[in-house]
Amino acid sequence: MIIRWYIFTYKTKRKDKIMRVLIQRVLEAKVEVDGRCTGKIGKGFLIFLGVGQNDDKQIADRYIDKILKLRIFADDDGKTNLSLQDVQGEILVVSQFTLYADCRKGNRPDFLKAAGASKAKEIYEYFIEQITDRLGKAESGEFGADMKVSLVNDGPFTIILDEDLI
Repeated sequence: MIIRWYIFTYKTKRKDKIMRVLIQRVLEAKVEVDGRCTGKIGKGFLIFLGVGQNDDKQIADRYIDKILKLRIFADDDGKTNLSLQDVQGEILVVSQFTLYADCRKGNRPDFLKAAGASKAKEIYEYFIEQITDRLGKAESGEFGADMKVSLVNDGPFTIILDEDLI
């Protein structure tokens, strides 16, 4: 008699409730609120940050680690082989709950999977604080404000990070 043992592993996937980050490699970018510039950078990353209901500081740290290690700047041979720190790049972080738009039903998106304002603000501020600690500086928008973002995209080179991709 042959006895077979099957080992099942269970991996929790929170596809609907994970941090979403859109990164654009830019030559320059700025964000304004009511005509006032709140953040401005030269060469670097413009990061749109969406915080989900179950996100926490540990998840934010994983994203920050990945972002700072991304090698998407060209080296002398033209290959994307250099990180933000290698090119002395800058970061501008803009909160964007609309990264959680769910358009599957009807024509009006819902944002139910985005974190509530107080939690999202806490994670957003933590995200900026940690990047500042690691890079020495981070620029930002103003949480919850109507912002005007302008940029000169370099490439264009745009990356979307979510938990399945980091």
